[in-house]
Amino acid sequence: MQKIGIFFGTETGTTRLVAKKIHKLLGDEIADKPVNVNRITLPEMLRYDALILGTPSYGVGDIPGRSAGCLEANWEEFLAGAGSADFSGKRVALFGLGAQERYSERFAASLIRVYETFQGMGAEMVGSWSTEGYAFEHSPSIVDGRFVGLVIDQRTQGMLTDGRIETWLAQIKPSLMERIALPA
Repeated sequence: MQKIGIFFGTETGTTRLVAKKIHKLLGDEIADKPVNVNRITLPEMLRYDALILGTPSYGVGDIPGRSAGCLEANWEEFLAGAGSADFSGKRVALFGLGAQERYSERFAASLIRVYETFQGMGAEMVGSWSTEGYAFEHSPSIVDGRFVGLVIDQRTQGMLTDGRIETWLAQIKPSLMERIALPA
């Protein structure tokens, strides 16, 4: 049986925490345990047809990585080895972290960069998320009036995290399930 792959980049551990919450709600039967992108190779990611990818926001609209100030390898370093990877036929949902009060002018800015990268490699992107309930000046991660993925502000809205994850998973799970083969 193929499962949903969950991969994340993290600097402080919060993106890992959210990935673990997602995995727990989906369960071991349909999702593999979340893995940090600094611990995998591209072929390991490509074996999945349904993916949930998580990113922190680091730098000023950068893909998180050492050049954006991260101490450990992150999405920048993983994607540097992706070259012309083909994600055609893959269905990808994203979640990203941000701090809407501290970085109101560029809230969750890294999410759009990861979105554009995987979309550019042919992935079918799913899982846009409403901007309602957030207070910020600007986010580049909004397309057609919605975030390109689930946005979590653990710093100022941590009490909303679990509910947001549950609602988002209810929206994306059917779409991701279409890509994995479950036994009859």
